[in-house]
Amino acid sequence: MKLQRKNGLRATALGALALSSALVLTACGSDDNTAPGGGTKTDAASNIKCDGAKGKLLASGSSAQKNAMDLWVKNYMAACSGIEINYKSSSSGEGIVAFNQGTVGFAGSDSALKPEEVEESKKICKSGQGINLPMVGGPIAIGYNLSGVDKLNLDAATIAKIFNGKIKNWNDPAIAKLNEGAKLPDKPIQAFHRSEDSGTTQNLGKYLGATAKADWPYEAEKKWPAPGGQAASGSSGVAAQVKQNDGAIGYFELSYATSQSIPTVNIATGAAAPVEATSENASKAIAAAKVKGTGKDLALDLDYATKAEGAYPIVLVTYEVVCDSGNKPETLGTVKSFLTYTASDEGQKVLSDAGYAPIPAEINAKVRETVAGLK
Repeated sequence: MKLQRKNGLRATALGALALSSALVLTACGSDDNTAPGGGTKTDAASNIKCDGAKGKLLASGSSAQKNAMDLWVKNYMAACSGIEINYKSSSSGEGIVAFNQGTVGFAGSDSALKPEEVEESKKICKSGQGINLPMVGGPIAIGYNLSGVDKLNLDAATIAKIFNGKIKNWNDPAIAKLNEGAKLPDKPIQAFHRSEDSGTTQNLGKYLGATAKADWPYEAEKKWPAPGGQAASGSSGVAAQVKQNDGAIGYFELSYATSQSIPTVNIATGAAAPVEATSENASKAIAAAKVKGTGKDLALDLDYATKAEGAYPIVLVTYEVVCDSGNKPETLGTVKSFLTYTASDEGQKVLSDAGYAPIPAEINAKVRETVAGLK
């Protein structure tokens, strides 16, 4: 399994490099490279259209999509010279605050806007309101660092008890029962969680609330609800702490685990075999999502309690939060151009290469239509 993962990462890196290089060459090789909006347009091979884009676009929010956003921004700016996209990776909560203060063109959030946040957005979206556009999918990996243990199975109840401080040692009988034959050390568990409001935290809470309510008696909120444990900033901070501490466990998007070679927990869902955290397995769960938003809002309803074979249940969808109408004229063209790329076949292919899960085609078609109609 480790060899496959390393080979997969190598292939991912090479694929991303090849894609980026191709886009740079495309941008440089165009004879007529002046876009109407002042950017640079590419030839048909790249499908990145810079029409209407100009100047600098600020955005912020979810750290879950940071690795995807880094690739998107790099590819887009290589194709559209003179355009600057600055995405600040912070947290979903901070992103929504920035959006509703009018300081960013769009925000990234791993949870859909709450009704009160939508109401607040109407002050910024003068003729409309904030809407959720699902753009990035993927698994929330439970990463661990435990010397001598290369494979670890856990179920929802055990995960809940670990993060709730009820299971404190790695050789606890509940863990041993799920890992017959494994040599679990007599070592304290160091559980790490996010220090700031986080959509990743909220999605983990939704999973635990749907599957282990007796052991996770908390509402699914962005703020970490359980006592104990240790806090770290951002998915990168949690991953770094797990990487550095033998006996540690934490939660973060799969791309953070793969980039740092952190082993991840297989989830016992009630299916025939525990399910590994992979993009493909997360896609099986996300594909069953239904749109619950109304109008142009495309918020999704995910089935965290799925027992479908090979479906990884701890998933999130990151939304790009924009105004359906009333976007600032100086950033509207760039917002539409950039999000048109991220929702394109090419943009979604980047997700697969980076360890994320593309948005299901039927839902993504609605995203493209909505982006095209932003005002």
